[in-house]
Amino acid sequence: MINTKYRIIATEIPVPESLELFERLEKYEARSMHGQLPVVWDYANDFQVHDKWGNKWIDFTSGIFVANSGHSNPYITKALQKQIANGLLYSYTFATEIRARFLEKLIQITAPQFEKAFLMSSGTEATECAIKLIRMRGQTISPEKNIIISFRGAMHGSTMGAEMLKVTENWMVYQDPNIYHMAIPYPWEPIKYPYLDDEDCDFREDRIAGFIIESYIGWAAYFYPEKLIQELCKFAREHNAVVCFDEIQSGFGRTGKFFAYEHYGVEPDMICLGKGISGSLPLSAVVSSEEIMDLPNKGSMSSTFSANPLSCAAGLANLQYLEDYNLISESRRKGEILHQRLREIQNKYPIIKYVFGVGLVAGLVFESSRVADIICEKAMKKGLLLVHTGRESIKIGPPLTILDEALLEGLDALEECLKEI
Repeated sequence: MINTKYRIIATEIPVPESLELFERLEKYEARSMHGQLPVVWDYANDFQVHDKWGNKWIDFTSGIFVANSGHSNPYITKALQKQIANGLLYSYTFATEIRARFLEKLIQITAPQFEKAFLMSSGTEATECAIKLIRMRGQTISPEKNIIISFRGAMHGSTMGAEMLKVTENWMVYQDPNIYHMAIPYPWEPIKYPYLDDEDCDFREDRIAGFIIESYIGWAAYFYPEKLIQELCKFAREHNAVVCFDEIQSGFGRTGKFFAYEHYGVEPDMICLGKGISGSLPLSAVVSSEEIMDLPNKGSMSSTFSANPLSCAAGLANLQYLEDYNLISESRRKGEILHQRLREIQNKYPIIKYVFGVGLVAGLVFESSRVADIICEKAMKKGLLLVHTGRESIKIGPPLTILDEALLEGLDALEECLKEI
């Protein structure tokens, strides 16, 4: 049993009374939705998650990097209540005041080259939109300028185009012949660059329409070598190719900067946004120049729940909260606490092979997925939720609002897990 200032474990874990719910889900829901630790969320506030049996966890997941501004954020909750009371929950693509206000705020907080946005519901939709826009822009230059290059193994979503950016899966049958992959230069697999990964690259460089880059490799919070990204962007400029950063997981203060691409000292042409954009409800965006964003004809690019009034209200309130409470600088400051403590833990427990990340995101890489599984399970039973990646890593990404004291308590609990195994 655990009873500290920020954690309570008052029952067996999993809670015996919760098993019936898991059985119902197993019976009626596709198993692809399963695989998380057996915790039944009842409500969440700020950096804590509660079940209805009196247990309370410190959340080091932010609900998979959505709740950057904290669970049930008061700005967002108030904005949603106001929008619901106003009586408009859906509008398709008919104009709304809240949509205009959100878009104006979103463009204001981004770099000058980002002039317009297209709103959608999910990150993978944003990826599909980026693929379309990059190729449409390429075709304004030449019909053959249609090649897109990404990093093999980077995560961009689960729809067809997004999956093709990562790797060919058996179920896909068909791989787009004009999508090529670069190898990720992990420190345990040193590779000289520039390089393409085991693929026939017998094409003219002027055929490259663009690059899509996950700002850090999601499963490990691994940042590419700065020189690699700078040279890639230089190459793209020389060959009139678009550079798009996927900021779906890394954006909105997670890394101590508003967007993670800023760590590389480059300026992209396009960014994909999601997760932390609203802090709660389904919302995503692609942001780029007016020239690129206005390539599709009116009505030719849409999404059923695009610019939903509730999502826009949440997004606007979220951006305002990030600004009012200086959460970007707080992420940077707390990130120094997080990573210093992780380095100390790694020195004591070399079972941790690598610690990656910056700001309030960290990836701990072990020699096997089994070790990561055990640590996540032990942490859950101690009142700490970690990101269970399903492979040889665990990830840490608490809400940017987490108190220093709670952050350190969670890290103490993590160290207990390592000590025990």
